[in-house]
Amino acid sequence: MNSFSLLLSSLMVFALICIPTISAQNGPWCVANRKVSDQVVQAAAVWTCQQSGADCSRIQLGQNCFLPNTIKDHAFVVFNTYYQHFKHQGGSCDFHGAAVITQTDPSHGSCQFESVPVSKYRAKKMK
Repeated sequence: MNSFSLLLSSLMVFALICIPTISAQNGPWCVANRKVSDQVVQAAAVWTCQQSGADCSRIQLGQNCFLPNTIKDHAFVVFNTYYQHFKHQGGSCDFHGAAVITQTDPSHGSCQFESVPVSKYRAKKMK
């Protein structure tokens, strides 16, 4: 096999392995609606943490998504956590208008926002 064929084969294998991983982080994400009051967003975030089963530990003091320590920044994490885990079961990103869908990754520093395509869950269910 000549070097060009070997290089082409290597690139194809790399693409097959990496492209699905990269595309899994292309959104959408569920974030707080910046046009809604902090009081409305906070009420929705509290409900999400207390009643929905969403994991809100990442916004606790000392955790990777605690800062910036604002209602809306914490709600970004809470709403997205709920949405990513429950959208495959029909969960939505609305929270009575307190949240919106975005295609812009809200991750910052060590606070990484998950994005799991619905099709990934459908594929798991079909197996």
